[in-house]
Amino acid sequence: MESILEFFETAMQQWDAGGPLSIALGILALGLVGHLALGITLRRVRNITSHSKNRWDDVFVSALEAPARVVLWVAVAYLLLKGLSLGGESWRETLFNAYDTAMIVLLAWFLLRLVSAVQEELLDESRHGQRQSTDKATVHAVAKLLRITLGIITALMVLQSIGVSISGLLAFGGVGGIAVGFAAKDLLANFFGAMSIYLDRPFSPGDWIRSPDREIEGTVEEIGWRLTRIRTFDQRPLYVPNAIFSQIAVENPSRMHNRRIYETVGIRYQDSAAMDAIIDDVRTMLEEHEEIDLNRTLIVNFVSFGPSSLDFFIYAFTKTTVWVDYHKIKQDVLLKVLAIVHKHDADVAFPTRTLQLEQVIPEQAEQAEPAVNAASHKVN
Repeated sequence: MESILEFFETAMQQWDAGGPLSIALGILALGLVGHLALGITLRRVRNITSHSKNRWDDVFVSALEAPARVVLWVAVAYLLLKGLSLGGESWRETLFNAYDTAMIVLLAWFLLRLVSAVQEELLDESRHGQRQSTDKATVHAVAKLLRITLGIITALMVLQSIGVSISGLLAFGGVGGIAVGFAAKDLLANFFGAMSIYLDRPFSPGDWIRSPDREIEGTVEEIGWRLTRIRTFDQRPLYVPNAIFSQIAVENPSRMHNRRIYETVGIRYQDSAAMDAIIDDVRTMLEEHEEIDLNRTLIVNFVSFGPSSLDFFIYAFTKTTVWVDYHKIKQDVLLKVLAIVHKHDADVAFPTRTLQLEQVIPEQAEQAEPAVNAASHKVN
């Protein structure tokens, strides 16, 4: 930008002998030439970037085009007013401050356009499946935070440019910030809770989450700045303050790699001879099952002598994590286990109790009869 100003000032000095009117016409003519040259340059740059594999140069050029044209004419207007010499030193100082302020605003405009263009590009890649890891909530949150930060910085720079001292404003803001922080600590806690969710990403919209510490379980619908909306399985909306998530443990079953089948099966004691063959067949069945992940732990072993059964357990993982499909696979596995047990002429045990009666010898019965009669007489 300084080189452009130097070019215009040099040209302005050449028209100085012709009076203010010739200076104005000369600056406008140079502005038109610069506008045409800038347009040709931008078109060539756009043509080059459109043929490159990198899409971010297209984003940068599209964000730069409009601000660059406006910057050119702001510089022309500044030199035009400066060349007309409408006032003294105070006028020149005011004009320079206005030019400086305009440059700050235009730079902020370019950065805002760049943030919006990057946001749209990330979301567009996510919609077309080119970037599966893009979190839409994080993109929106970071873009919003950048806009707020850029707006605050631009406002402070503009105030300083027009001659307002911002040191007192910053001091007042620090004291006021402390007071506001105490008054709105819950609101700020929820805000920073939302920021930790956006940055750490323990869950995202669409995930099924639950907490062992609180009665929170359902599908995440929206992560706001203060609240997270969860749809429970009975279709009720549950609104949870974001600060809660920094104090509790959260499970995210949506990000599981597998689902586990962990079942204990008991057979009758009289079928103990078939236990070894049953275990081998069940293990073979699981190893040949197309929905069981063999890269995970698979165990089938006799585990305990139960009160009324001999128990063996099944420990395996399914390939799917979908809740409905998992239960279909688990049902198929259990039915095949039952068929294997029956194939070996065994059966699944149920709670039983055996009562053993001893044979009474006649002599013992005769000895016990007087005691029984005495007890009966006492009761009567």
